[in-house]
Amino acid sequence: MKRFLGLVLFALTTVAVADHGPDTWIKANRSVVSVLPTWPGYEKPGFGAPIGSAPEGSGVVFSLSGNTAESSYILTAAHVVADATKIAVRSYGDQLLDARVEWVDLDTDIALLAIDEKLPAITVSQSLPPPGTHVCALGNPFGLGVSMSCGVISGPKRRNIGFNPIEDFLQTDAAVNPGSSGGALVNAKGELVGLISAIFTKGADIDAGVNFAITNELILDRLNHFLKR
Repeated sequence: MKRFLGLVLFALTTVAVADHGPDTWIKANRSVVSVLPTWPGYEKPGFGAPIGSAPEGSGVVFSLSGNTAESSYILTAAHVVADATKIAVRSYGDQLLDARVEWVDLDTDIALLAIDEKLPAITVSQSLPPPGTHVCALGNPFGLGVSMSCGVISGPKRRNIGFNPIEDFLQTDAAVNPGSSGGALVNAKGELVGLISAIFTKGADIDAGVNFAITNELILDRLNHFLKR
């Protein structure tokens, strides 16, 4: 009986422990920035933002060469910057840096920004995480600054949902809110598995536990098309 109870307690303890933790934050947070768009007709970032969007968004420092040390390029969601007249990003050290749009792909909601400085680039996962994989969303919800929320992959390869003409999403229950768009969905190692893009909601534009990140596969495919032009 004692042996049985010991096995039950061991199993419960094992299930309760998540893969992610402070190390996930340490490995990824320096590669996530706040994106501050200035909208047409306004002089200050965030003022005049479209209804349902946050005054700020998020971005992920990304190396186009595959070198994960540093980069001057930042991935974000196209809807965060597509209509902006100018853009700034706020780095992990609270530096405010001017950014320019290099490429916008409205079909997939992916955009690429460039800055003159170099920031730590995120490591990109080479595999598609299956359902149940622990993941964390790093972004700038409601313009409060970069933070982390965690959950699991709820479903892979979600398509034809209706957000974008071309879709290949990871579904997650990690909390995502307005302002998180363009942020990083990472695995427990802090590696990028997707770019935060959309919240599925029927009413208020807040987290309902059904959130979507663009897969690395689609990101790399569209970037390759852009780089070959």
